[in-house]
Amino acid sequence: MDGTTIALNPLLPWAVLTPLFALALLVLLLGVVRRARGITLRALAVAVLAVALLNPSLLHEEREPIRDMAVIVVDESPSQNIAGRKERTEQALAGLTDTLKTFPDLDLRVVRTAEGNAGAINETRLFDALTRAMADVPRRRMAGAVFITDGQIHDVPANPAGRLAGIGPIHTILTGNRDEGDRRLAIVQAPAYGIVGKPVEVVIRVDDMPGRQTPTATVTLRQDGGAPRTLPVPVGQDVRLDMTVSHGGQNVLEMAVEPAGRELTLANNRAAVVVNGVRDRLRVLLVSGEPHAGERTWRNLLKADPAVDLVHFTILRPPEKQDGTPIRELSLIAFPIRELFEVKLSEFDLIVFDRYRRRGVLPQIYLENIAEYVQKGGALMEMSGDGYAGPLSLRRTPLGQVLPADPTGEVIDRPFRPTVTGLGRRHPVTAGLPGDREDGEPTWGRWFHQVEVLAGDGSVVMAGADNRPLLILNRVGEGRIAQLTSDQIWLWSRGFEGGGPQAELLRRLAHWLMKEPELEENDLRARVDGNRITVERRSLVPDPRSVTMTTPSDTTAALSMSEPRNGVSSATVTAAEPGIYRVTDGERTALAVVGAVNPPELADVRTTDAPMKPVAEATRGGILWAADADQTRGIEVRRTSPDATTQAGRGWIGLRANGDHVVKGVSEVPLLPVAAVLALALLALVAGWRREGK
Repeated sequence: MDGTTIALNPLLPWAVLTPLFALALLVLLLGVVRRARGITLRALAVAVLAVALLNPSLLHEEREPIRDMAVIVVDESPSQNIAGRKERTEQALAGLTDTLKTFPDLDLRVVRTAEGNAGAINETRLFDALTRAMADVPRRRMAGAVFITDGQIHDVPANPAGRLAGIGPIHTILTGNRDEGDRRLAIVQAPAYGIVGKPVEVVIRVDDMPGRQTPTATVTLRQDGGAPRTLPVPVGQDVRLDMTVSHGGQNVLEMAVEPAGRELTLANNRAAVVVNGVRDRLRVLLVSGEPHAGERTWRNLLKADPAVDLVHFTILRPPEKQDGTPIRELSLIAFPIRELFEVKLSEFDLIVFDRYRRRGVLPQIYLENIAEYVQKGGALMEMSGDGYAGPLSLRRTPLGQVLPADPTGEVIDRPFRPTVTGLGRRHPVTAGLPGDREDGEPTWGRWFHQVEVLAGDGSVVMAGADNRPLLILNRVGEGRIAQLTSDQIWLWSRGFEGGGPQAELLRRLAHWLMKEPELEENDLRARVDGNRITVERRSLVPDPRSVTMTTPSDTTAALSMSEPRNGVSSATVTAAEPGIYRVTDGERTALAVVGAVNPPELADVRTTDAPMKPVAEATRGGILWAADADQTRGIEVRRTSPDATTQAGRGWIGLRANGDHVVKGVSEVPLLPVAAVLALALLALVAGWRREGK
């Protein structure tokens, strides 16, 4: 595609030629006005000299054509997986690819929305994909673009004429069917946090599109995998529900609406609300017995948290100490023992006994109340002093039926370094404690005192002298209990021999006792980070089983769990669609909610041309339905002129032919020989002079 043109190479600068040409033209005009003889010959001489000064030459360019670029953007969003759209998409893509490859002056790029943008499962962003595809292509090379989609596009530019200028026609091939219908369940309002034990309000709405199919619809509710309950709700109206936050951490309320007569997908018939439960105030009862150096360890830890209401019951004067001091001079008011240990005992979240022994202060009936409190779901922590090994031990009270450690009567008084047991390295209370080392002794300081006990049904997570049980955890009825058989954890808080992780250990103990979900020792959990789902299974014994994941579209897949570390095995998958993912190992079930509360991708899954109409008008593109295309010929593609007013028609689309090129070489040949030009000019001047002389 070579080209030949005439080029001018002036012998003098234009700054000199321009006034010179103007002066000559002025003289010629003056001669014309005066009707001077020989003016024609003089004009010829001036013209010949002007052409000579311009020095025209014949320029021949060796050109190499530049191939135009066409981009096909394939919508692979979740809504494309319904109603046969995926099959139509691949069929249209194959037909277009085969056709465009027949054009010798056209390059083709196919970009899929799932490539390089795997996190965008809440929205369909085709224009972002187009921008990535043409990032290194000059717009003068663009022949146009073709979108193969269901029309639900969420990044259409507000000003398509400005942003898309120079790209060429943008055509849309719709993969769905006309007049589709669907039903969806939407979360109108839901809180992110709630107070444990208090209800929160959730507002939902059931919509039928394009019109209401039934007056009411049945919604099934299930909280944290519990028993389902059904609720009839009016279609097209906001409905308020009360959800009680039953525990700390994530509370998941699943909702599903019954299918309608016309349904495209059931993925948007389900929704979930995740409410993080927080405790308003933690009520803790601390019962201190015989005073000792570490009496304030628990008190300081609990008082440091402003969310803790602490009631500290301290025995400063045992009943056997009789010095004649009147009772009215020992206190201003009587301590409310009956109110604490009988009337309001159930209101406490945690009870701590620190070196308590039977002194006749708390009657047996109150200790029975505490044992019943634990059986019904309460939390008890006992830190043993010497008294636990003697005849006044709590083990010999009604609390003995819930305490896991059975004292032998011996007290060990020699240095030892607390160690985490093999079971403890799998238990969330002691797993990964700062300073613990599997290949040697821990780096924390020593203790010097321990009550020798025999462990019952509890889990021994830390050991002391001679590998004797030091920290025992157990579940009793619906409650939990922890027992530390030494009162010297205060040495760590004082920094003796470098101290130890007393704050972390006691914090974990308190949270485990109060049933915080993050510290469950046998649990299956699913965490969501963007579109990545991490499944974690914690167990006190090795569990090689795989888990089964069910996607929002009801497909299932087995996940192989990694080798456990600190009792936790895990697997990570990438979610391909928004919605509720259910994970189960046969015994436990976990839920993962991926995407926004109301993802735009599932808000309306019907095929539509409305979002792309402004784009088609701005770029002179076309909108075609794949279902209308000739099954034999497919969609016809034509190369069109960049200035063509029509770039699409019935059954065909156009891609502009830019005709751009690069110059590979240039040859230049002068058009006027200098000698001949000067002779011709001189001849014209002489002829003009002779004509004037007659």
